Amino acid sequence: MPRSRRSGPARWRSVRGPDGRERVTSGTPWEPRVGYSRAVRVGSRVHVSGTTATGPTGRIVGAGDPYRQTVQTLDNIERALSSTRSSLASVVRVRIFVTDIQDFAAIAQALGERFRPIRPAMTLVAVSALVDPAMRVEIEVDAEDPAPRPVRSPRSRRTARAPRGYK
Repeated sequence: MPRSRRSGPARWRSVRGPDGRERVTSGTPWEPRVGYSRAVRVGSRVHVSGTTATGPTGRIVGAGDPYRQTVQTLDNIERALSSTRSSLASVVRVRIFVTDIQDFAAIAQALGERFRPIRPAMTLVAVSALVDPAMRVEIEVDAEDPAPRPVRSPRSRRTARAPRGYK
């Protein structure tokens, strides 16, 4: 959702709740008002909310330019993912909402620049409007990080025994 012009630059932070979920806030006034987080990590999964081309000052970047808006949106998504120790390389699902299907070529170019090597599942849908008329594209992603390998202590390696029947 758009930031208030009086709210100043976004202040990104990540907080782990008592439920074990890690929530990322970008500092917009809309997150607490509406009741959502920019991103939520649950175990190895990261879900990033619908994200737009809002710049650090709270204004839309690239008004009228679907390519620039898509690039800024993906930059914002990367920042949300990195706030949870994830990255675009872990993205498995992308949903794109556009207000004008004629913008497809420009949007697809920006998406291809970031996702061509990753090749996640992807859906693009034309919608009648986004929350701010200057917004041309909104994107949400889901990421799945590989399960971390268990850490073995040096002691467990020293005391390891050969399996039975092994000489």
